[in-house]
Amino acid sequence: MDARPSWNEYFLEVADLVATRSTCLRRQVGAVLVKDKRIISTGYNGAPRKLKHCSEVGCIRQENDIPSGQRYELCRGVHAEQNAIINAAYYGISTQDTVMYCTNQPCIICARMIINAGIIKVVHRGNFKDDIALELLREAGIELVVVEKHNR
Repeated sequence: MDARPSWNEYFLEVADLVATRSTCLRRQVGAVLVKDKRIISTGYNGAPRKLKHCSEVGCIRQENDIPSGQRYELCRGVHAEQNAIINAAYYGISTQDTVMYCTNQPCIICARMIINAGIIKVVHRGNFKDDIALELLREAGIELVVVEKHNR
C-alpha cells in the first residue's frame, strides 16, 4: 500500500499550511493554484498589501455582527482564492487550465473570479455553504471535488 498522499490530499495539505498565514480573525482560508501538478500561486485571506491586518485593527464583520456568507463587501480582507489569482497575475503567470485547491468551498464572488480566470477544477474541503456559487461553477463546466480532511 502506498503511504504517499494522493495529489488532491497533497495540495490540500499545502493549502492548509498556506491558511496558517491568514490574518483574519474569523476564518483562516488557504488556496493553491496548480498547473500540471506544479504550484504556480498561493493565497490566504487577509488585508490588501500595505494595509493593517484585521489582527491589528479588529474585524469590521465581528464589530457589526455580520453573519458568515453575507455582505462580503463589508470586510477588509481579500479571500484566499482571490489572492491566489491576483498573485498569479501580479507575477505574470497564466491561470488558464489550472486547478484550485481550497481549504473551504469558494463563495459566489470567488466563484465568478475562478470562472473568469480559466480555472477548470476546484478541489475543496467544504466548510462553507454557498449554493449559488456551486451553481455558477457547475454551469461554467468547472469540475468540483470535495475531499474530507483526515488524519494520516
